[in-house]
Amino acid sequence: MSWEQQGYGQEYGYSGYPQQPYPQQYVEYGQPPPGTAFLPPVTEPEPPASPALVDAEAEEEKPPPRPPGRDRYFDTLRAVALIRVVGYHTFGWAWAGLVFPSMGIMFGLAGTLMAKSLERAAFEVVRSRMRRLLPPFWFWGVFVVLAMLVHGWMPGRQIVFWVLPLGDPPGNAWGEQAWEVLWYLRTYLWFVLLSPLLLRVFRLAPVPVLLLSLAPIVVLQFLWEPPDDRLGSALTDLATFLFCWILGFAHRDGVLERLKPFAVVVLSLAALGFGGWYAFTHQAETGSYDLDDIPLAQAFWSAGYVTLLMWAKAYFGIDFAWLTRFRRTDRLVTVFNSRAVTIYLWHEIALILAVPLIDLFWDVPAFEKWLPLESQWFLFGVGWVLIAVFVLVCGWVEDVAGKKKPQLLPGRRPARMSP
Repeated sequence: MSWEQQGYGQEYGYSGYPQQPYPQQYVEYGQPPPGTAFLPPVTEPEPPASPALVDAEAEEEKPPPRPPGRDRYFDTLRAVALIRVVGYHTFGWAWAGLVFPSMGIMFGLAGTLMAKSLERAAFEVVRSRMRRLLPPFWFWGVFVVLAMLVHGWMPGRQIVFWVLPLGDPPGNAWGEQAWEVLWYLRTYLWFVLLSPLLLRVFRLAPVPVLLLSLAPIVVLQFLWEPPDDRLGSALTDLATFLFCWILGFAHRDGVLERLKPFAVVVLSLAALGFGGWYAFTHQAETGSYDLDDIPLAQAFWSAGYVTLLMWAKAYFGIDFAWLTRFRRTDRLVTVFNSRAVTIYLWHEIALILAVPLIDLFWDVPAFEKWLPLESQWFLFGVGWVLIAVFVLVCGWVEDVAGKKKPQLLPGRRPARMSP
């Protein structure tokens, strides 16, 4: 409530003095009687509202807070990408990567943020990125490594990759479903380390470098077959998503919005066409058109798809600011972005644990009769319940890694105490 609303901005006279009867003629014309000063009508000011009540009213009107400088369009894309990843690992849909290439989108968004961060000293940026990534990975890794040790795994020298995942961390077949997702963290970490050099090269000739960033995956596919080991896997993944990462640089530097729309749309559709054609014509090699199994198709499909998303953002100024009007959805997007590493690392474990949990439901006759225990959608739902538990129990590690005060759920304002 403002000072004007409370009455303090109005003029008011004195109260508490004896009221003297004025002659009628003075009252009728609004003039004071001789020898007296005119006093305007007295209005008692309303008492100020309780600070706690003011805070509560203001809190009710404000949209949920979000980190400063964040873009709701990009945040929403990242949230949808994580949901698609969990859906893919639940249902195994080969077409999911065509509808929404989550990994290409996530690398593109990460490249944009990295280019923005590199406006500061490169060493500090790289150290900050590693600090944010490694503690959640170590925390998660302790549980996975101990579980594999209990189930007969004998580690060797390569256990060092569980400390710094520049190569695929080793493990046994029992824990493969949990640790197989680490290729993304390994690829992301390499991009972070290479970004100061990549950004410098990109700025020498932005458009040619962006187009040539698809050349490495073409070389690996047709001219040189990488070794079937950690080095080969790392090189293939870097080559597959190099275009998307550098595309993030192009968006940050304003290169995309300066390009001619016709050229962007035509080249993007051409990349999509080639990627889709290659995936469907090489199913015999992998048994499916799943982009995750066909790096060349993944690279070109992601390149065309992510280019259109980022160019549309730059050209049309899309920001999804309207999302703040939907408080719960906006808050959910905030949670997904603040807990992205936690969701990604723990989602496979959640899906693993969902299976024996659902098996227990069969022992309850009411559950067996009324719940769709055999449905993959039910597994998907239970998996998200367990993911939410992991976010609540383990998500605080991301706050600590980011040098923030640990929170059960991000984005919630701490309650203010009235004085």
